[in-house]
Amino acid sequence: MARDFILPDLGEGLTEAEVVAWLVAPGDEVAIDQPVVELESAKSVVQLPSPFAGVVESLGGEVGDVLHAGTVLMTLAPAGGGDGTPTTPAHADKDADAADAADAADAEPASPTAAVPAEPGVAVPTDTATEESGAVLIGYGTRARIATKRAVSAPARFGRRDTAAAATTTPGSRPTAGPARLDPARRSPVVSPIVRRIAREHGFDASQLAGSGPDHLVMRRDVESFLRELEVEETTKPAPAPAASAPVESIAAEGDRRVPLDRMGRAAAAHFSRSRREIPEATVWMDVDATELLAARRQLQEATGERFGVTALVARFVVAGLARHPLLNSSFDAERDEILVHAAVNLGIAAQTPRGLLVPVVHGAERMSLRELRDAIGARGEEAASGAFPPAALSGGTFTLNNYGTLGVDGSAAIINHPEAAMLGIGRLVERPWVVDGELAVRTVTELTISFDHRVCDGAEAAAFLTFVARCIERPVSVLADL
Repeated sequence: MARDFILPDLGEGLTEAEVVAWLVAPGDEVAIDQPVVELESAKSVVQLPSPFAGVVESLGGEVGDVLHAGTVLMTLAPAGGGDGTPTTPAHADKDADAADAADAADAEPASPTAAVPAEPGVAVPTDTATEESGAVLIGYGTRARIATKRAVSAPARFGRRDTAAAATTTPGSRPTAGPARLDPARRSPVVSPIVRRIAREHGFDASQLAGSGPDHLVMRRDVESFLRELEVEETTKPAPAPAASAPVESIAAEGDRRVPLDRMGRAAAAHFSRSRREIPEATVWMDVDATELLAARRQLQEATGERFGVTALVARFVVAGLARHPLLNSSFDAERDEILVHAAVNLGIAAQTPRGLLVPVVHGAERMSLRELRDAIGARGEEAASGAFPPAALSGGTFTLNNYGTLGVDGSAAIINHPEAAMLGIGRLVERPWVVDGELAVRTVTELTISFDHRVCDGAEAAAFLTFVARCIERPVSVLADL
């Protein structure tokens, strides 16, 4: 029986991607974990591996098509005509249960033995996945061919549910009926990060809604129902009176041109705006004599015969510094007014790629030796050259290192990478006059800058971290006790 390869959630809540290139064609035999397609999401280009083997029966779209999470990416028939009946997923996303039931009501009933289709954003622990694929991503899964194909698209999923819960409104008035109304005194339980994120991105607290789930649990459909009510309100408002000031269009002059943002540009703009809007950041900086660091790098390369970049060396100092100052390796939970201190150091390395500024992440940096950290950063750098990253490489960061000295600048008031609490920047290495032991000398100097979330720590903590990293750069041997 044929299997459907479901397009997964590509991470960070991304639900759609454009087909850049197919790496296989109908009739090709595919091995487990073999890359089959290149997709461009709002953040990067990723190659997706197949979670099972088989012969390509059909492709889910043409190059240039935009596919949504949950749609069929590719259909494979079993190789050699074997029985490829998949197993039924052991669980489904609790937050989408009711939504799936509503969608299923519009389809023809399936047979009792038909497999439940995998949903985007759900890890599907099927027997075939555990014994076949070694690279199962979020949302990967198999499903049996059934008579009715479930059409999945973001607008349809958003607009078809809970129409009965929408409030009746009159022109110019706010809806007052229906369960999905905000109450500042209400504290309904919310367990889904997706539900909290959608509400937060639209400027309200999901716990202020009356949940329709068990024990008044706020479900995704509750948030979407409330957003539809707001849309109805906006469409029924009377048009505002024209402003007395000149419209924006009057700024445009002959010869000007407009440059529309692509998918990645729109995502970056929204992310930067959110960081500036939500994080009360502060910045401190200092000049550092990096002469001894460069000397130590030469000695290390002579001793090992291997090359070590400045970014890798400073990254190792950063990891040691975060062990001493863990508050900077944290996130601020605004819903609970709590600081979430992360146990792992997932080090983001800001990179300028052909697709714009991205921050690939080295996960578990605190467990790595200098050589391992160098190799991990180097691998991310090779991926940055093309902008093609594996899905997990752009998520989960807890602290960012930004070597903007490669751009030829000394300092920057950087935007913190939300939801992280801090970012360390390294300026260019340049020879400058410097006082050493009371005498003027020419030394190689760089500028270190740390931007931090003032809700997480005060300037003293950030300055202590900064001076620790600076001391490691000025006297690299001093960090040996922390390695």
